[in-house]
Amino acid sequence: MKKADDLQLFYARVIDRAAKVGFILLLATFAIYVSEILEPYVPLADLPRYWSQPAHWYLQAARIETGWAWLRELHHGDFLNFVPIAVLAGVTILGYLSVVGKFFRRKETVLGWIIIVQVLILILAASGILKTGGH
Repeated sequence: MKKADDLQLFYARVIDRAAKVGFILLLATFAIYVSEILEPYVPLADLPRYWSQPAHWYLQAARIETGWAWLRELHHGDFLNFVPIAVLAGVTILGYLSVVGKFFRRKETVLGWIIIVQVLILILAASGILKTGGH
């Protein structure tokens, strides 16, 4: 079995640390939500009536917009939970960006360009500009 090189270990450390930060943020925002330090958009007492409903029904009944509209609702505890989820979703992008320069310095330009293309595709998909799939 081949031993991991410094670049692989660096990438793994970046991913590990970013995931840990995301998890800690997730715990903190969940605590804010359940303690109702910030008033939730949907009151906790109302949630049980939504649980058995399809997501699309819940969004309509609660008057929740889809896409990036959640950014306007960060003053609500339930929407604040989306921040660490977005952080965790961006861990891969952060990891790629942390190593792309190292590939170019190593003269591994093809791999560097592949990373740049991957990051662009991930950002376009997350932005909603690049629409794929059935969602």
